[in-house]
Amino acid sequence: MPQTVAVIDYGSGNLHSVAKAIEHAGSCRVLVTSDMNEIRSADRVVLPGVGAMGDCMHGLQDRGLDSVVLDFIQEKPLMGVCVGMQILTEFGEESSGVDALGVFPGQITQFSKSMKCPEGRPLKVPHMGWNELLQRPHPMWAGIGDRTRFYFVHSYRYADIKATCVAGTSHFGAPFVAALSRPNVFAVQFHPEKSHDAGIRLYRNFLTWDGTC
Repeated sequence: MPQTVAVIDYGSGNLHSVAKAIEHAGSCRVLVTSDMNEIRSADRVVLPGVGAMGDCMHGLQDRGLDSVVLDFIQEKPLMGVCVGMQILTEFGEESSGVDALGVFPGQITQFSKSMKCPEGRPLKVPHMGWNELLQRPHPMWAGIGDRTRFYFVHSYRYADIKATCVAGTSHFGAPFVAALSRPNVFAVQFHPEKSHDAGIRLYRNFLTWDGTC
């Protein structure tokens, strides 16, 4: 029987494109769900996120799913995507300040509006489009070359590239964190479902990842 992957529905949007990409990645049963029991019984969970960090965090809490996520990662693999990565940290500046899940140490801060490109032109925020990712060793990068390009859309970022939980970085005005990892948790700032072959490969790797770093 194929494994079950639960895509957590807490009102963040973009759920079905994530589900379709996971289905395309490999043989599995994908559930888009907010049901606690379905999430708990799944083999793997994807925590997506689109929009403001505060809205996403409140949507998770209002459905009682914050504790479900924290319990789940004690035993089984979870993958966070975009704002789904951000709400796994301790705190975010967005939405007048957001206390998050605290799975990863550190904060989410806004890109500086004074950033400039090498030619001296102002950089537009949000950071939107394709960008290279510099990998740090991790099983989830199997079959994906260093400096592969992924698709980003975000105005806030995890800036501490020296943190021990960092699994990949990118650059927009200054270096920022593109992926975080700890046992049973892998989270990315970019959108794998919008990143063509590389994104599908990352979801395929997630379907076989044993949770080790």
